[in-house]
Amino acid sequence: MEETNRQKKIGGVLQRDLAEILQNHLRDAGKTGILISVSKVKVTTDLSIAKAYLSIFPSSHAQDILKELNLIKNKIKHELAQRTKNQLRRMPDLDFFVDDSLDHIEKIEKSIKGEDNPINNPDLLDRRKKS
Repeated sequence: MEETNRQKKIGGVLQRDLAEILQNHLRDAGKTGILISVSKVKVTTDLSIAKAYLSIFPSSHAQDILKELNLIKNKIKHELAQRTKNQLRRMPDLDFFVDDSLDHIEKIEKSIKGEDNPINNPDLLDRRKKS
């Protein structure tokens, strides 16, 4: 089912504010050399859950950052609610996911350039799940 205009608008508002909050958190935690961006926020039709897809560079730190964000999810939700209090009545619950699309694109580009040939070895490109 396609997202409604309301879902898209709320997702855009949450994406912009969530990106600022996460970047401030990284700076306050003293984590240098890590870049985090919010690539997409999808909101359910009943506006109760917001799925935030995060691009984390370097990707070797992605799982550690994701665990840390899940530990302080309530703090992030509270700060996000404070920023959007004039736009949203109720703050949706947050779910964080790692957006690995850039890594997947990089693997495909390497395969096309001939560094790894997926025709000879089909296990090079892992099967992707639909989200």
